[in-house]
Amino acid sequence: MSASLNPRDRRLLLACLVIVALAACVVAILAPQEDDDNVVPSSFSSGTHGAEAAYLTLERSGYRVERWERPLSELVQQNDAHTVVILADPMPTRKNLTAARSSVAAILQHGGRVIATGSSGGDLLPQGQVAELPQIAGAVESNCTAQPDGFGDLANSGAVHLREVSFWKKTLPEQRVEYTCGTDAVVVSYAVGPGHAIWWADSLPLENAFIAKDGDLALLLNSLGDAGNHIVWDESLHNDEPGIWSYANGTPVRLLWLQLVLAALLLVFSFSRRSGPLLPDPVVARDAPLEFVYSLGALYDRAGATSTAVQIAYARFCLMLGLKRKRNSAEETNEMMAVASSRLRRIEPELRPTIEMCEEATYAPAQMPLRQALKLVHSLSRLEREVRQGTLGRDKEK
Repeated sequence: MSASLNPRDRRLLLACLVIVALAACVVAILAPQEDDDNVVPSSFSSGTHGAEAAYLTLERSGYRVERWERPLSELVQQNDAHTVVILADPMPTRKNLTAARSSVAAILQHGGRVIATGSSGGDLLPQGQVAELPQIAGAVESNCTAQPDGFGDLANSGAVHLREVSFWKKTLPEQRVEYTCGTDAVVVSYAVGPGHAIWWADSLPLENAFIAKDGDLALLLNSLGDAGNHIVWDESLHNDEPGIWSYANGTPVRLLWLQLVLAALLLVFSFSRRSGPLLPDPVVARDAPLEFVYSLGALYDRAGATSTAVQIAYARFCLMLGLKRKRNSAEETNEMMAVASSRLRRIEPELRPTIEMCEEATYAPAQMPLRQALKLVHSLSRLEREVRQGTLGRDKEK
């Protein structure tokens, strides 16, 4: 196929292949790695702070577990006393904060169980009394091994790891502190009507990096209640509801758009090039090959043959006048003056000095200054052109 292409098309094809190869190298080198800086405990995330391991553990352990991506208000119509809703560090917006609080209260009034983590989760619970610790807000590692407080089912989970970024400010009589960090309550449970609310100061016990440590998984399982409960893992309040393109995160698929744009530009360029007007190659008209002219000029320059150049131009001028010079004499100079003047129809002031200097360069050759030789050649060329024009004018008159 390459043999049937002309050289331009072959170069274009090779350029396209090089560009495709470079694009493949760039994709291989710059392919985005999975973002491990995301601290949202989403059940879709396999990063350090994600909760995919906890979700899959529950699923493979026989629990009825599902992700909830629709508004919580739709869940209210379905939940019952066997429904457990997990709100792992929810991030409600100002627009849906009130609706989320109402939905959580309605779920509890229908006998459901709600597990909420973080200060934002405590704000959604009825009678929530949560305060943040600003000096360590935003920490990503455990800074507290919470100790059980009492002998309830949750307190029997053993030591658990938490980031003490918030605490329960004020405990009401019906609220029970299950774990503390120092003097701060970090795990609290209490009844709300027929339902049950459980609050953790942090979601670290259910995150991928900590769920297998000490009593972290036990705290999660004990918070779920009976094994037959229907567990609903809420993702609607994480503000990152996964779509079809979310599964492309961490892969080079997103760079496909760049490749498509590049391919479209190449197609447009190829079409416009082949569909444009066809222009012939420029033809350079020249009486002698330029290489010969350059070579001859370089030869004269190296030899310093300025007189030779003048001799050639003078011989051409004499030949045009039909005269052959045999010797340098005043009679023949006067004869040339007469012939040239008759051809020019006037006496040129510089004609005699020019002829005399050319005679001197011809019959008494010596090294002539470059500027003087160039001036003589220019003068002879101008006189030759005027003589030819004068001859043509007389022919037209006849």
